[in-house]
Amino acid sequence: MSTHTKDSNRSARARRTHARARSSSNPRLVVYRSNKTVYAQIIDDIAGKVLCGASGLKSKLTGVKAAEEVGTQVAQLAQKQKVSAVTFDRNGYKYHGQIKALADAARAAGLKF
Repeated sequence: MSTHTKDSNRSARARRTHARARSSSNPRLVVYRSNKTVYAQIIDDIAGKVLCGASGLKSKLTGVKAAEEVGTQVAQLAQKQKVSAVTFDRNGYKYHGQIKALADAARAAGLKF
């Protein structure tokens, strides 16, 4: 394995660590993006439980529109659980496109981060 590959693997692993998000006392909004859809969960690290989650699997929409819908859904579910402030954990993905659309929709629906 070349040095460049090792360094890029290390940096990718470091980007994906959730250390900064876990150090906060707020629950974290974790985003996962697959080739077909986007998923979001709110996790309470202190209790070690998933509070709520949403995905775009049942939606007919794809891409940014589906991400906006998932952001709105997860924010509504969080408000039912009495969660208003979260830490955004983008899970190593760049903050643009679907990730940004999900975050903006969650903010518009009432989540603070």
